[in-house]
Amino acid sequence: MTVAVQDRAWTREAVARLAQEATRSADTHLLRIDLEDFPGIPFYFKDEAAHPTGSLKHRLARSLFLYALCNGRLREGQTVVDASSGSTAISEAWFARMLGLPFVAVMPAATAPRKIADVQALGGTCDLVEDPADVHARAAWPRA
Repeated sequence: MTVAVQDRAWTREAVARLAQEATRSADTHLLRIDLEDFPGIPFYFKDEAAHPTGSLKHRLARSLFLYALCNGRLREGQTVVDASSGSTAISEAWFARMLGLPFVAVMPAATAPRKIADVQALGGTCDLVEDPADVHARAAWPRA
């Protein structure tokens, strides 16, 4: 098999995995809450905690991976790098692990320790940057 055919086969499989995951986690519930200070006004909240990553960033991360796959920007074995302050990185680490890809989150050093631990627990690496203004430049650095 040529490299191009192998790449296409991996990409097809990755897109299929994302589609299957979207079907499985698509059901997030609306919760109605009636607040006594606002009589007659029902409030609805979407329960995004139902996602495996417990975050509304889960859908965003899935879309980013799908976009990168469909546009030929993501290939088998490629390291995924993103500048993030935490929640998006956790979801991206989850999808990278699902697709067997290395993941690096470039984050401000002041990021909550729990978010750093969550990325690492999903197999991601955290590249902590002292000056938050430098995270995007650091994320653009070439990676091995």
